[in-house]
Amino acid sequence: MEKASILHLFTAAKNASPFDVNMAYDAGFDKIMPYTNVELAEVAGLTQDVIFSRSPSGVKREGIFIGGRDIDIAMQMLNAAKNSMFAPFACSVFADPSGAFTTAAAMIAKVEMHLKAKFDKVVSGKTVSVFGATGPVGGCAAIIAAKQGASVQLIAHNSVARVEAKVLAWNSQYQIDLQVVDGSTEAKKADILAQSDIVICAAAAGVQVISLDQLVSAKRLKIVADVNAVSPNGIQGVEVGYDGVQVAGTQVYGIGALAIGQLKYVTQHQLLKQMLPLDQEKPKYLEFIAAFNLARDLSKNQS
Repeated sequence: MEKASILHLFTAAKNASPFDVNMAYDAGFDKIMPYTNVELAEVAGLTQDVIFSRSPSGVKREGIFIGGRDIDIAMQMLNAAKNSMFAPFACSVFADPSGAFTTAAAMIAKVEMHLKAKFDKVVSGKTVSVFGATGPVGGCAAIIAAKQGASVQLIAHNSVARVEAKVLAWNSQYQIDLQVVDGSTEAKKADILAQSDIVICAAAAGVQVISLDQLVSAKRLKIVADVNAVSPNGIQGVEVGYDGVQVAGTQVYGIGALAIGQLKYVTQHQLLKQMLPLDQEKPKYLEFIAAFNLARDLSKNQS
């Protein structure tokens, strides 16, 4: 009798995400077992319980999903799980805290696609400004964009020092060169937009960050992307269903939350399915770069 496929869901949060549980079932896992309030020091022991309770063939029908709400803790947990395994007792591990890795990947993939389609330009060398940059989606989007060669600035809306602390750690860890810019006033935001090619908005839901008047005045700006699906939108004039639609009265093309969310959904679904094949020789360790590479391929197929 074939053993059941099991996804072990580790999260530092109080609760496992129902979204992730549903996604795992829909991807084909038979059982999902959540472990909540998990501390980093506990990951190695949990991982070894996962792999040593089955034969090598049984371990191939297991996977570990890292949830939570912090992208740095999730990456530390992924590495701790990976370093606790050895062949043939090893299974795939996928980190996607709060869906941030797949959401950020989908956002930058959409930006890349529309920048090429509308302007025949690439992300490399462009100035990308990220609002809501200390949140999981904004921070991850900034890292992905920087990895693609963009000049990325994280916009501080109240505490420059808080954002600088994040940037210092990320620049060191990922060998990138993120910058911090003060965007605490409307005038400062207008100056930022005037010097930006691309704007990413991943601020708190229901908070308008950028006005339509500011978009009209930003003559260099080409692409804006907003993950806020709660009215009012983070970027005025960008509807949730926009997928490379020109914002009325501007030369800017907008990408809304639903367009990003649809690609995010397919990306997460496909990555979960990648953990299941019995014939894969080596386990997969899936994080934001794997998510971006897949989202990029999927977006090309949609274009």
